[in-house]
Amino acid sequence: MEQRLNEAPCGFLSLDHNGVIIEINTTLLTWLGYQREALLYNHFEKLLSTPNKVIFHSYFYPTIHLHRKIDELFIHLKHRDGSAIPHLVNAHLLEVDGLEITDCIFMPMTKRISYETELRITKKQLEAAYIEKEQAFTKLQLLHEEIEQKQMELMQMNTELLELSNTDKLTGIPNRRFFEQQLQYVIERFFLAGEPFSLCLLDIDFFKQINDTYGHAVGDLVLKKLAALIKDHIRPRDIFARFGGEEFVLLLPNLQDYEALKYARFINQLIAQAAWPETDGITISVGVDTFKNHYTADDLLERADRALYASKKNGRNQATLADSLVK
Repeated sequence: MEQRLNEAPCGFLSLDHNGVIIEINTTLLTWLGYQREALLYNHFEKLLSTPNKVIFHSYFYPTIHLHRKIDELFIHLKHRDGSAIPHLVNAHLLEVDGLEITDCIFMPMTKRISYETELRITKKQLEAAYIEKEQAFTKLQLLHEEIEQKQMELMQMNTELLELSNTDKLTGIPNRRFFEQQLQYVIERFFLAGEPFSLCLLDIDFFKQINDTYGHAVGDLVLKKLAALIKDHIRPRDIFARFGGEEFVLLLPNLQDYEALKYARFINQLIAQAAWPETDGITISVGVDTFKNHYTADDLLERADRALYASKKNGRNQATLADSLVK
């Protein structure tokens, strides 16, 4: 195996026509925690759990022989410690010196939500389909279509789970996890394409007093109502999320300095003038900063937080630009 392929940033292995591993690169060995001699000349099933063996036999084998390739099959490989690591695999069937060889490329999907729950739900169906395939190979095409449908359903379920993981349960807006992902994205766009952006850190004034006076049920209602109110008045590209507790955060693409401050003051006015029959009224304080070349994400958040503190200190119900603070 060439050195470049051996150390490529993806997993690689070759299978003979019986499914025996005849080549495997160092990258995949490292990811799975094996020494080369532990896998070489062993059957590929050594790396598969029972559900994944079903997928391998009922989908991988038939498809590779029908179409001579596999595109983006989702499968789990077993680490030496027994844990299951999700991968996407692409495969290609070719002839080398008159022998059929299947080359496979693996990419780990560690950031994807695990499919274990979905696999347990469909396990019996897949096993039943596998038995049918053994009994009557003529049903292969029908089985193939059924498994493809299941893959689509699992992908849809995964998308829905991912959306839930990015949503604040109380307010229904994006949560801090989603915000931090989007912050990294806009920072990348800033350095790659020069797209400016600003950040507003918002905090409800005297929120503890609201909870103490009216109770936590009213406090939760205030959080939900404020989130819905701001969400309905921001621009389509703006990113609004709950940062934690009574704090919210707003990313403003293509707004800088005093444009962002003007926008923040609009939010101040929006909240202060809204009807709050549950309380005597609600106001917010805001800290504003615009991303600069020498910043990190933490720098931006720290400066916006200091500006928010200044808004609180200077009387609340106002927005402060970080650059206006005395250093």
